[in-house]
Amino acid sequence: MQKKWIAAGVAAVAIAAGAAWFSGAFKERASAAQAGNGEDTIALSEYPDRPYWGDTHLHTDNSVDAFGFGVRIGPEAALRFARGEKVTATMGMEAQLDRPLDFLVISDHSDALGATKRLMNAPSALVRDPTLKRWQAMLREGGRQSVIATGELIDAAATGNIPEALRDPERQEKATRDIWQEHLRIIDLFNEPGRFTAFAGFEWTLMPDGNNLHRVVMFRDGAPTIGDTLPFPGLDTDVTDLWDYLAAYEQGSGGQALAIPHNSNLSNGMMFEMTGPDGAPLTAEYAAKRARWEPVVEVTQIKGDSESHPFLSPNDEFAGYGIWGWELGNLPLTAKATPDMYGGSYVREALKRGLSLEQRLGVNPYRFGLIGSTDSHTSLATADEDNFFGKHTGNEPGPDRAMAGQNLGTREGRFGWHYLASGYAAAWARGNTRAEIFDAFKRREVYATTGSRMSVRIFGGPGFTEDSFGSDWVATGYREGVPMGGVLTDNGTAPAFMIEALKDPEGANLDRVQVVKGWVDANGNPQEKIFDAAWSERPMDGASDSPVPAVGNTVDEATASYTNTIGAAQLRTVWSDPEYREGQRAFYYVRVIEIPTPRWVLFDALRFGVELPDEVVKVVQERAYTSPIWLMPAAEET
Repeated sequence: MQKKWIAAGVAAVAIAAGAAWFSGAFKERASAAQAGNGEDTIALSEYPDRPYWGDTHLHTDNSVDAFGFGVRIGPEAALRFARGEKVTATMGMEAQLDRPLDFLVISDHSDALGATKRLMNAPSALVRDPTLKRWQAMLREGGRQSVIATGELIDAAATGNIPEALRDPERQEKATRDIWQEHLRIIDLFNEPGRFTAFAGFEWTLMPDGNNLHRVVMFRDGAPTIGDTLPFPGLDTDVTDLWDYLAAYEQGSGGQALAIPHNSNLSNGMMFEMTGPDGAPLTAEYAAKRARWEPVVEVTQIKGDSESHPFLSPNDEFAGYGIWGWELGNLPLTAKATPDMYGGSYVREALKRGLSLEQRLGVNPYRFGLIGSTDSHTSLATADEDNFFGKHTGNEPGPDRAMAGQNLGTREGRFGWHYLASGYAAAWARGNTRAEIFDAFKRREVYATTGSRMSVRIFGGPGFTEDSFGSDWVATGYREGVPMGGVLTDNGTAPAFMIEALKDPEGANLDRVQVVKGWVDANGNPQEKIFDAAWSERPMDGASDSPVPAVGNTVDEATASYTNTIGAAQLRTVWSDPEYREGQRAFYYVRVIEIPTPRWVLFDALRFGVELPDEVVKVVQERAYTSPIWLMPAAEET
């Protein structure tokens, strides 16, 4: 199967084009503190004292598809935007976050890094392959033609039909090295310990037959440690090769790196399989490697939400958030999804599968924490509903984008309104440095939101009561329990959880706090149940065991507004598992639901004076997903 993307013809002209591109590059160098991992650069708090907000999944004009889709701003503009500065988006609009982010990982695709930019800029006479020549013309025409050309390229990559001329690893390595070294220099320059953290990273883009098995790789280190290590190609490799690459990097450099799977919802069941990549039974060695290198999963982003599906969780009234359009099939829609695939595509089911595998293998490959990120291909890291710049430049703000076809391959079936303004990653850390935030990811003390910046904290332990919320409940939580991402050992009593959720200071009130429990029953079957643990004041129906009624809805669709006259600014509780069984293998994570608020489509409708059809989802309840806390049988403590 042909899999290499890079054209000999393109690479041949890349040297000239690249030389011109770099000739005017800004050559300022970072300080030692900026280029390091941040250790010993700032004073740290005793405990993680606040969530730091960031995006670990952003593409710039160095990504083969982002440039093809039209973006013309690069890593420097992306970093300025993330730290709160005003920039000009590709389509000419001014863009600025209301609140800066604390950290950013630019994760351009490792395959064909900068290729479409080089193809468009290459002299036509040097591009001989007829398909490449046609794509070059379409890229130069821009707009819809450029998007179509890129869709064809993605489709060709998914189906193994990349032109022969797009395969020359030696020349691609030269081009990648030039771009990567310049990228690392820029990343270090924007890294300011204590103020803003810029991480090096890339996206490893494995997509067998169009099924999304992508990972973002995130480094803890700066350019001096990363050195000559280049981004690892996704095509022609498998995930064990990626883990070997990460191991070799750590052994060779003394640095650290991790991988973050994303868009499991577009994997057609392949992301969280019960078997290994070769279809054979999953081994303990494989499970241990996956757990070692993939401590977190991206559960929500622009291309849909992967927490749960109503088919898998029919008793969960909040299941199925953001699955519209995305549940149809794999990434380019070259293969439709069927219900039997959902188990390997959604995160909650993977957490349950992990318990079953752990019972059989002694290792849980799916003991991961949860984050959100954007996957924006506009160089603009924003998950704000009222400041949404779309998946790619082809759907930056405009009157038609909500109903326009937005297919990433060449098939039909998905539309602009299916895109989510989601999500963000929150890391509980002692300070804003590469080391502190990366280490929070490693210990899974992180959580995901669909765009809100609500604060959510959870500690699990054997003996927490309402009295535990004393003057220093955080110290109590760390001293007597474990935070999100941690593991409890069963001591024969029901675990208790101190939970606190605070609304986004500039956002909506909270509807409720839920605990999502998964476990393996006595027959070895995975189970799940959703518990309402705390909720805002509202009229109840009088039955003590009835579900909590809906919180109401204050959204005015005509003005894309809502009021905080319902819900609560803070929800806090100690919740103990009422269905605990000694020796049970289980996980618990917290889902926090906001009151209903307008989606980005309503802000578009108001701005551009358009009417939206009834099928468009216009109002949602934003949410947060914490990393789980696991409960292990005492005999299996790890």
